[in-house]
Amino acid sequence: MQAPDPLNQATSPGLLRAAPLTFVFLWSTGWISARAAAPYADPLTFLAVRFTLAAVALAVIAMLWRAPWPSSAKEIGHATVAGILMHAIYLGGVWYAVGHGVPAGISGVIAASQPILTAMLAPMLIGERISWRQWVGITIGFFGILLVLEPKLASLQPSELQPILFALAINGIGMISVTLGTFYQKRFIPAADLRTSTCVQYLAAAAVTLPVAFLTETMRLEWNLQTVATMAWSVLALSICSIALFYLLIRNGAVSRAATLIYLVPPTVALIAWALFGETLVPLQLAGMAITAAGVALAVRR
Repeated sequence: MQAPDPLNQATSPGLLRAAPLTFVFLWSTGWISARAAAPYADPLTFLAVRFTLAAVALAVIAMLWRAPWPSSAKEIGHATVAGILMHAIYLGGVWYAVGHGVPAGISGVIAASQPILTAMLAPMLIGERISWRQWVGITIGFFGILLVLEPKLASLQPSELQPILFALAINGIGMISVTLGTFYQKRFIPAADLRTSTCVQYLAAAAVTLPVAFLTETMRLEWNLQTVATMAWSVLALSICSIALFYLLIRNGAVSRAATLIYLVPPTVALIAWALFGETLVPLQLAGMAITAAGVALAVRR
């Protein structure tokens, strides 16, 4: 007998209240993981292994719970497209950019443009109406992000950006890809079992990422304690838990509201970097965090 997907059943008010902040924390650690893995692994090589391990872990979970697998070529095709957009291109773009010198602050600004692009496309792609209150919240949130990242952006010289223009472009493509992938997930995979559907997505992502890594990298992956810990966290916390929470938020609310939570990621990354790496936080950044939180609260309020 097949067991129902627990996340498909997860509509309790308590879980839905806890999901946004839990998602923001887990999603934010992606930048920390990229920084931790960079000295020991080529970015796409690391991701190819991560996607493969995540697919294996989800396959084991699916077998233990007897979860239903996609039963038609159409369902497999939708999961494949979502996997390429949400994981291969998006994460590949971000990790490639960080691994090739794009500062975390610049990458954060690029990521922070996702809610704006999502709000612009939502009415056209899925007929989702964006209220004036959401637009005000989105605008306030983006202003807060600029304040959070201003000290890092101000320290950059134009000469530092010129050598990494290609990596910046790849980072931008990744942001566009995850935005389109979010709409695709909402439109074409609204009720699939998340255990097996996400497993197919990671298989597709690995199938795309591995040959690109083979052609463009040396396939360097040094196994040590830091690499193993980073890989374990990336697979379990990021590839499984954070993605499941993101899909849960998409299914139980508007796409624009779920995307607006991305605004909370750069401030959270700054806090984690302060706690782990001793990076300083100035009063301007703290004020930006408060403004961002206020904007997100306004935008996601039902």
